[in-house]
Amino acid sequence: MASSDAVVVLITFPVDADAAGFASTLVGERCAACVNILPAVESVYRWEGRIERAQERQLLVKTRSACVDRLRRRVGELHPYETPEFLVIPAVDGDPRYVAWIEAMTGAPPGGGERP
Repeated sequence: MASSDAVVVLITFPVDADAAGFASTLVGERCAACVNILPAVESVYRWEGRIERAQERQLLVKTRSACVDRLRRRVGELHPYETPEFLVIPAVDGDPRYVAWIEAMTGAPPGGGERP
């Protein structure tokens, strides 16, 4: 897997919802190799003509480009927002061992695969 196959997907999640359960599902279903759940942030955005503020958690989802469509589908099914954030950012020049680990964790389940 070339470094360009690894991607980071940004997803915000309500601070009062079960971000850990959401992340565990994505990793358990091999849509993601890892999900970082960052502390609460305040988001300011325009929604339905009004400026809104919300306490959210930023999720950093490490996966590969081949998994993006499946991940997008699962986020749409599981996420509590009508229009969840879903931004795909290519990972450039990743450590080959880490990128290989992402591939292994998001591919067909072998026997094992601990965090490097």
